Amino acid sequence: MSQSPVLKVHITGVYGLIGNLVYRHLHAQPDRYDVYGSGRRTLSSARADAESIARLPDDHFVLADLADADAVARAVEGMDVVLHIGAVPNPDASFQQVLDSNIRGTHHVLEACVAAGVKRLVYASSIMATWGYFTYAEPYRAIREDRLETMPDPFPYITHRDPVWPTEPYSASKVWGEAYCRTYADRYGMSILCLRIGGVNKEDRAVSPASQAVWCSQRDVANITERALLATARPIYDICYAVSDNRRRWVDMEHTRALLDYWPQDGA
Repeated sequence: MSQSPVLKVHITGVYGLIGNLVYRHLHAQPDRYDVYGSGRRTLSSARADAESIARLPDDHFVLADLADADAVARAVEGMDVVLHIGAVPNPDASFQQVLDSNIRGTHHVLEACVAAGVKRLVYASSIMATWGYFTYAEPYRAIREDRLETMPDPFPYITHRDPVWPTEPYSASKVWGEAYCRTYADRYGMSILCLRIGGVNKEDRAVSPASQAVWCSQRDVANITERALLATARPIYDICYAVSDNRRRWVDMEHTRALLDYWPQDGA
């Protein structure tokens, strides 16, 4: 029986927290993946633990700011799959701060994929695409404010089919990114899976009552991203939440399990 070919996978933002977690997970499977990466710097981001960061070989890393279309094109050339994880991840960032990386950068990555013939992409969106429910709407606001005694039982989970509800430029850029990915799936036949990732942190634990609802463990984000990568082997465009199995969870994970054949291993 012949073995499946090794996939050449490129990770944008590979020295960020999530990008490097995914890199380590895939790099540990050399019989399945040949993993490359790019970033706008060779130092880890402020969110990552610099001491545990995994360094890429020089011939597998491209210094590429997402705002630089030519550099992004060089990074993507020759790949089978792109995991577009690089972004300004700060919900306090201004529109100007997210414009180059999150909006122009996503455009550059998708255009580079089309030019290079890359048909498979996983887009790192965010649970914050629907953050308005958690901020403004009952009963989800009660979870955030630690008023669990006022919660109905059961209550409806927010699903990928519910209206988006961003609350600031960062989350709005993720909503835009999901929609822009859809245009490339339709127009160019790309297979794209958007992951609405929860709160991943270098402490690898929920650090507040509110974070207990949205926490995603480091192990879970790496595993779910790999499952999303595998799902793009068939024609697809879809959106899945990616959080751990938290007791205060307010977003749907049944769709993630049905589509990706994966259920979180951790929970807050």
